[in-house]
Amino acid sequence: MSHKAWIGLGSNLDHPHQQVLTALDDLAGLPLTALGARSSLYSSRPVGPQDQPDFVNAVAVLDTCLSPLALLDQLQALEQRHRRVRSRHWGPRTLDLDLLLYDDQELELARLVVPHPWLASRAFVVQPMLEIEPGISLPGGQRLSQLSAARPSNDLKRLSL
Repeated sequence: MSHKAWIGLGSNLDHPHQQVLTALDDLAGLPLTALGARSSLYSSRPVGPQDQPDFVNAVAVLDTCLSPLALLDQLQALEQRHRRVRSRHWGPRTLDLDLLLYDDQELELARLVVPHPWLASRAFVVQPMLEIEPGISLPGGQRLSQLSAARPSNDLKRLSL
C-alpha cells in the first residue's frame, strides 16, 4: 500500500543549493518510494543560533510503501551520506531531512513525531507545502493556509534556479 509522505529539506553548509538539489534526486532513489511533487527552493534565516549561514529549503512529496520508521531510517541514512554532523541543536548542517506528514496519521513515537512538531510555526516549511498543494490540511482538518506561518515572512525568499 502506498503512502503520501511530505519531506522538508534544508542545508546551510557546503554549497547548500546543490545539497538540496542532490538530496531531491536522492529521495527519488529511495527503495519502494517515488518522488512526487517538489517545491521551489527558498532561502531563510536559521532557526536558533544566528551565527551561521542562511538555509536553502524545499519540500518534497513522496509516494512510499515504507513505514514511517523505515522512511525515517532512510532519511537519516541519506543525511549521513551528505556528511551531516550533529554538533549542536539547530546548528549548521549539510543536510536536514524532516518527515513532516505521513498520510493523515498522527504518531508520537520515541524517535518520531508526525505531524512534525514545528511544522506550523515555520514559514520555510509552510510556504513550500502550500506551493505544492494550496488546499492541504493537517490531520484533524485544519487548513495549512490558515496558520500564521502561511503568511510570507520578510526573511523567506523564493530562489530562482
